[in-house]
Amino acid sequence: MDWKNIYRGLLMGITDLIPGVSGGTVAFILGIYDRLLAAISGFFSREWKKHIGFLIPLGIGIVAALVIFSRLIDYLLEHHLEPTQFFFMGLILGVVPFIFKEANAKQNFKASHIIALIIVGALLASLGFIKPDEAAEPITTLTFPNAIGLFFAGWLASMAMLLPGISGSFILLLLGVYTTAIRALKDFNIPLIIVIGAGVIIGFIVSSKAIRYLLSNFKYMTYAIIIGLIFGSFFVMFPGVPHGSSLYLSIATFIIGLAFSLWFSSDKMTKKKHK
Repeated sequence: MDWKNIYRGLLMGITDLIPGVSGGTVAFILGIYDRLLAAISGFFSREWKKHIGFLIPLGIGIVAALVIFSRLIDYLLEHHLEPTQFFFMGLILGVVPFIFKEANAKQNFKASHIIALIIVGALLASLGFIKPDEAAEPITTLTFPNAIGLFFAGWLASMAMLLPGISGSFILLLLGVYTTAIRALKDFNIPLIIVIGAGVIIGFIVSSKAIRYLLSNFKYMTYAIIIGLIFGSFFVMFPGVPHGSSLYLSIATFIIGLAFSLWFSSDKMTKKKHK
């Protein structure tokens, strides 16, 4: 068992609670993105046994984060929105140099890659102007119609979680079920958690295979799109210019997030060079 994956799962789980932050981005920062895709895709194949040691500790960390930190994240977003958002903006921006190096963008990116990067980034950034309607009361009782809706919401959200730059939580916001999911975790509403979780698992399986195929057959275009998604998510998360003491705290949290991300990314690059 790769028990280090518990802390990696904790980090991914925490970020998946934040609208605008992608667990896939954190997987990139931690240097396990390719391994994650291979493990999820391969778990439902004849070679499933060799992936258990990677996925079980990661899953324990993610589930623990969702259960333990759902209340904390809910509190931070309600009472300290700007510093929290700026921390994750720094975290997101810091991974870009690593991906540029992974793709060797200076040599491999052509005009088509740059155009795709700009278009994807602009399209995702435009979602920042959408104000999801979360005024409705969260679902607390499961019925057949809302179970179908929650299942597919979990499916779509999990597909977004694996893509760096797209937040599964933001997809849930767009679909109007984010508060339902957070409330289910806070109140430990087992039926709702099972339905949404089933959609998440199916989405992981489908999207992991699709992303692996794209990285294998359209590597540099896929990297260009991923970079565009990351830039776009940066603008989606921007909460506006803070005022007063919140401005200084937001600058500090942004620098901390950026430094953390750059440190992890440079550490992964150094290890790769010495292999």
